[in-house]
Amino acid sequence: MSKVAYLQCPTGISGDMCLGALVSLGVPVEYLRETLNKLGIDQDYQLTAELVQRHGQQATKVHVDLLHKHHHHGRHLPEIEKIICKANLPSRVEAWSLAVFRQLAVAEGAVHGIAPEKVHFHEVGAVDAIVDIVGTCLGLDWLGISSNHQGLPLLYCSALPTGGGTVRAAHGEMAVPVPAVLKLWEMRGCPVFSNGIDRELVTPTGAAIVTTLTREFGSPPPMTIKQVGLGAGTINLPIPNILRLWLGDSAHNFEDTNADLETITVLETQIDDLNPQALGYVFEALFTVGAVDVFTQPIGMKKSRPGILLTVICHPENLLPCEAVLFRETTTLGIRRSTQQRAILQREIQSVELEYGTVRVKVAWHRPRQDQRIANVQPEYEDCAQLARKHNIPWREVQRLALQAWYLQHHQSGVNYS
Repeated sequence: MSKVAYLQCPTGISGDMCLGALVSLGVPVEYLRETLNKLGIDQDYQLTAELVQRHGQQATKVHVDLLHKHHHHGRHLPEIEKIICKANLPSRVEAWSLAVFRQLAVAEGAVHGIAPEKVHFHEVGAVDAIVDIVGTCLGLDWLGISSNHQGLPLLYCSALPTGGGTVRAAHGEMAVPVPAVLKLWEMRGCPVFSNGIDRELVTPTGAAIVTTLTREFGSPPPMTIKQVGLGAGTINLPIPNILRLWLGDSAHNFEDTNADLETITVLETQIDDLNPQALGYVFEALFTVGAVDVFTQPIGMKKSRPGILLTVICHPENLLPCEAVLFRETTTLGIRRSTQQRAILQREIQSVELEYGTVRVKVAWHRPRQDQRIANVQPEYEDCAQLARKHNIPWREVQRLALQAWYLQHHQSGVNYS
């Protein structure tokens, strides 16, 4: 039995709405205060909660009030990460909090054209962002939400409303959704919709929480609902401004039905006027800036010209560097972007000793790791090639010996080969 949660966001999501929904589900405010005090910023804010009405519905409103607004200074990502790591938080809370802040910094950095470490967290407010994000992670942990194989909570979320209009921020008047929220949606591939309300409905902090911690967006997962927490937003809207957090149990074994999922970006462009000799250099340049994979396919183009479809797979944070290489090193005039999810097996590098030298072996595991169900074993090509050249023996012979050595080494370990 897994404990799962579902965020229903008819009027969007913000950090304080998350805290309100969690407190509504029973997370003690005093527990949040005491644990957040370990961050060493308790002199900068006050955390309180109250019951409020939103269109006749009662919900919990959590306030994070800054005590020294005129003296408040922003913080960069490394400083925030240091604060979190020194606080001796529960291990899941520390990992989740760091992941959310990293996601937010990557998005803000992409918007401003700077590295994530250089992002200055004035846009979301450093203190209240820390309280909202770490407090939300504390609440999910306190409720005992189950974790998936990657260590993330079994948290699901509805599609998000876009909102509209403008909002005043540190950089002046900005269109809603603000750039950081749009970038987070793009990085994750979030489903969105318009509910006709022209206000800021999803804040950068709220977007960072759900794009980092949510397993899937869309309909609720199969679950038996045990409780519903209601977190109130600040402003009054035409419909009740309430975030609803469903808490329940599921007999569905999420770990057996899905491989680990990660978000990737796919870049594509077709080219018919590039010297083929340049492609090797393009591949090398793309891998240098973080591409996960690069490949070409022969295609027929307009005017019956033979050409190639060049595809680049990278993580979202490496989208811009990879795109820059394509524009700089090829003749393309346009690049298509898409954000997808890919299922991946857990992998690790092991080593075997041969009479000719050491060969690294890539081992892929089915989930869960402790079941020792191996999906694939593959000696590293370059290691085999290096030994083959050095000792003047066939590459296939080195690969065969490496595989043989690995299987002999693990024969007595109880490994299950699938």
